[in-house]
Amino acid sequence: MTQNAPYSALETLIAAELARPQPQAVLEAAQHIANRHEGCVLGILFYGSCLRTGELDNNILDFHLVVSSYDQAYDSYWLKLANRLLPPNVFYNECMVDGRVIRSKYNIFSLEDIKRRVLPSSTNVSVWARFSQPMAFLLADSDETRQTITRHVSNAVLTMLGAALPLCDKGATSDHVWTRALGLTYGAELRSEPPGKGHEVYLLDAERYDALFGPALTRLGAPMTDAGDGTLVLNRQQSAKDVKAAHRAWMWRRMNGKIVTFLRLIKASTTFDGGIDYLAWKIERHSGVKIEIKPWQRRFPVIAGLMHFIRLRRRGAFR
Repeated sequence: MTQNAPYSALETLIAAELARPQPQAVLEAAQHIANRHEGCVLGILFYGSCLRTGELDNNILDFHLVVSSYDQAYDSYWLKLANRLLPPNVFYNECMVDGRVIRSKYNIFSLEDIKRRVLPSSTNVSVWARFSQPMAFLLADSDETRQTITRHVSNAVLTMLGAALPLCDKGATSDHVWTRALGLTYGAELRSEPPGKGHEVYLLDAERYDALFGPALTRLGAPMTDAGDGTLVLNRQQSAKDVKAAHRAWMWRRMNGKIVTFLRLIKASTTFDGGIDYLAWKIERHSGVKIEIKPWQRRFPVIAGLMHFIRLRRRGAFR
């Protein structure tokens, strides 16, 4: 499909979502980040709880910084290599907006990496799982880039639902399929969120997920029927062969995801300014498990990360 091809119904919905206006403080924070990487920024994707709630104070905004290439994004050879081998690199940013501090965390992805990692061929779920959730696209450098991102986000939705459908019974609704998909992806990483997070995430944007459900299944070629009240349901019983293949695929995704997540945690402790403190805050926020970071651990973050990982795993902070 060329970039100038007409949008499908799914892509039209995604394009409208990505174009939603955002608060001025968010735009200024995004611009402040873009200025740190001037010359290679194609746009910035805003996502996460602050997008959902609009509550910026005492929170950290989440962004994906989309760059033309890692070579252009960094002067450091190590950062280029780290981002290429194990994307994304993660950074922290603060800026003053109307007398208040706006804190942000941002991931750096090349456009080419996004393209590859939202497709079903990507065993690691982290990009297509996150890109299938609500986002807004800020500071696009061109209409062509905006169209490209729209198609990549649409592909993430298709990959997400396509991976879950073989494990959903005939008659499954949007609620069931999305909850199953979200739950599977959370389970395929080292996550501190409790069981049931998939349904919780679905409920936060149920109207949005339901709106995408029909157009996505149409693109996937999955038969649907109307339950009689306007509710679309899956109209196909999965074969035993397809179910077995899906279970096998998710086994590999879980294995890949837990290893990659662990390596990213270690990498973040060396590439992310204040990374070990951020990770401690993140774990406590999601799991309730509080950890204390000692001064020596900031000097040796990799060793400290390994020690905390083993201890927290025993305490149930990771699944």
